[in-house]
This record gives sequence, C-alpha cells and structure tokens, in this order.
Amino acid sequence: MKMWLSQHWQALGQTLKQLARTPLSSLLSIFVIGIAFSLPLGIYTLIGNLQALSGHVANTPQLSLFLRMDATSSDIEQINARLEKFPNIASFKFVSKEIALQQLQHESGLADVVSSLIKNPLPDAFVIDIQPVSPNELESIQATMKKWSEVEHAQVDTDWARRLDAFIRLGQSAVLMLACLLGFALIIVVFNTIRLQILTKRDEIEVSKLIGATDSFIRRPFLYFGAIQGMAGAASAWLIIALGIQAINESLVELTQLYSIDFYIDHLSLLDSLSLLLFSAWLGWLGARLSVAQHLSLIEPE
Repeated sequence: MKMWLSQHWQALGQTLKQLARTPLSSLLSIFVIGIAFSLPLGIYTLIGNLQALSGHVANTPQLSLFLRMDATSSDIEQINARLEKFPNIASFKFVSKEIALQQLQHESGLADVVSSLIKNPLPDAFVIDIQPVSPNELESIQATMKKWSEVEHAQVDTDWARRLDAFIRLGQSAVLMLACLLGFALIIVVFNTIRLQILTKRDEIEVSKLIGATDSFIRRPFLYFGAIQGMAGAASAWLIIALGIQAINESLVELTQLYSIDFYIDHLSLLDSLSLLLFSAWLGWLGARLSVAQHLSLIEPE
C-alpha cells in the first residue's frame, strides 16, 4: 500500500513539475478550457436562478372563481368549506360584488360611469393562491372547480406557466448539448496534448521500458496531467462565472431598488461546483487515457 501511494505521489509530483516548466502554455490551455466551459456553466447558472425566481413569482398563480349572479350566502359558505379542504391551495379570500364594484370605481378611472350603473354587474368571487404546481396540475384544479354548481367561471392564466416551462426545458437541453460538445472538445485537447508529450519523451519512455518500467508506471503521470488540466479548466470557468455574477449583481442593485424587489443571482451550489470539478477531471483523465492507450503501445525499445 505504501509503495502504491508512493508511486502515485511521485507521478503527481512529476506532473506538477511538468506544468511548472511550461507555465505559459499550461495557463493558456487551462484558460481556453475555462472560457469554453463558462458558456454552458453560465447558462446552467442562469436557468437555476430563473427557476428560483419563478418559484417565488411565477409558480404561485392566482385562480379566480366567479360565482353565479344568483349565488346565495349558503352557496358562498359551501365553496368556502370546500376550499379549506382542497389540496394545493396556499390561501384564498372572498371578494363580494360590492367590494369588487368599489375597487373598480376607485382603480379604473371610470368613477362617473360606475356610479351611474343601475345594477351591480359584478359577481361575488374567490381569489385563490395556488401552491407551486405544474401547468397540467393547474389546469386540472381549474377544471375541477369549474364543475362546481355555484361557479359560473374559473379563470387562470396557464400560458405563462407553459411558456416558462418550455423555456426552461429548452435551456436545459441547450446546456446538455453544449456540455457534451465541449466535453468532447476537452477530450480532444487533452488527447493531442498528451500525444505531443509522448512524442517529446519518446527516448525517455524507451529507456524506462528497457529498465523494466511497466506501462501503468509510465502512463500514470500523463493521466494525472490530463485530470489536473481538466480540473484546472473547470476551476477557471467557475472563476469566470463568479466574477461575471458579481458584476451583474452590482448592476442589479439599482434595478431591484426601482421595483422594490430583492433579487440577485446566486452562484453554483457546493454540490454543483464539486460535480463540475470532478466531471472535468474525469474528462481530462479520459482524454489522456485514450491518447496513452493509442500512442504508448507504438513505442518499443530497440
């Protein structure tokens, strides 16, 4: 066990020395990987914040139940009792036809027209706040309440929910496609980098094989190099997004103050950040592994 750990520690040290010997090219490669990964990472972060914002704003729609014009106080009590037991309802309130008419008179700017009405044309209504649900569940709730005999009309706007849901799904698909493409690009970059390293170290590899070094011993530093390069590229992408979020949040301060809301963009969670680093390290390792498997076997001591 100690020998195995010593060999890995030695391979890691050789990799770090290799990176230190060529700092400019290493930094450029890492920075290029970071810029490439920052695009899907930025979209992923934006979608996550959009989902959080929709959870506070868009996913709590209001459903309005307009009662029949001849609805009695007994009908109102029955609907009130049903709503108290109905699932997925956050809260509700009753708006009488008299209060609705007063609100229309004060808020519409048509006070003279409203006051001249002989009969109140507005029905009694219940305004219901729905808990976060999917668009299909929202339509199901609307259809159920619309069947109640005391209800004339049940109104809820589900178009916004479907548009938002479609937009988020589109963004998630775009992130997945970009991540796959750029992940493949990372494998290619590491593959070519390792290939060049193997060619430049051909004589050293031949000597190592002559003195009895195994293939696993020879390829270990290359695998560490690929993993470190992939992880470092992901870390640079994380840093780019962090700086971008900080700049955007500073600009959002004035905008949020105008609308009296408290909103700012959150960065990736700890779990997402660790997943990004590990996934990128695995991609770098995979590119190095493929390159070593193809080119190392071609080098044999003469």
